[in-house]
Amino acid sequence: MAPENTLAAARLALVAGAAMWEIDVRLSRDGEPVLAHDLDLARTSDVREKFPGRTSWPVDEFDLRELKTLDFGSWFKVSDPFGQIAAGRVSPRELEKFACERVVTLEEAIRFTVENDWLLNIEIKDLAGRPGHDLVVEKVVGVVCGWGAAERILISSFNYQYLASVKRLEPRIRTGVLTEEVQRDPAALMSELDAFSFNPAVRAFRPVQVRRLRQKGFAVLVWVLNNPVAARVVFALGADGIFTDFPGRFR
Repeated sequence: MAPENTLAAARLALVAGAAMWEIDVRLSRDGEPVLAHDLDLARTSDVREKFPGRTSWPVDEFDLRELKTLDFGSWFKVSDPFGQIAAGRVSPRELEKFACERVVTLEEAIRFTVENDWLLNIEIKDLAGRPGHDLVVEKVVGVVCGWGAAERILISSFNYQYLASVKRLEPRIRTGVLTEEVQRDPAALMSELDAFSFNPAVRAFRPVQVRRLRQKGFAVLVWVLNNPVAARVVFALGADGIFTDFPGRFR
């Protein structure tokens, strides 16, 4: 119903009754944690028009001042990624407002979470081989702790070294192990990382493993489920929660 990783999307998710919201975090060139799923800015902003002289547009090659000049909302009207505009579920007035969406810093996302007495899942994107790889965990944890928000936050990542670093820096922050593939022994992995939740893609969800994880006291959060019928099955098989693009369907 709104462009990803924006405050517009957060507001709609809050109204829809989502228990928490999920964001993707990368570092700008000047080391600011910002919300962006893709390494390249082309899909979700007007960076091609604003910076035509560049041949590629990685987030980490732009400082925050430059990122704040970009429009992170208008692409949604053009792409209509979930067909909600074509279905008439997003009003023309809302679409006009999306053009005002700017890049969101992690600090702004946490402030929104705290002010609305909500919960936040921060996925730290894997920056291995990119600038900021050695700094991103420290930067993210620093912002979380600066807001006194450790107990509102779940930090997840596909980079398990990041998760171990989070626990070393601030043991109170819960961590989530993201995986796209079936893990041989997820309970052992969770124990090794002192993690809170195991977050498998739905294709990597295995009920036998879920039962063992639950017995060990770990939570299981499955992504991405948009069909309530399928979600009921996953819950019946032991999942504690799901990630969805349509929280309003799960009231």
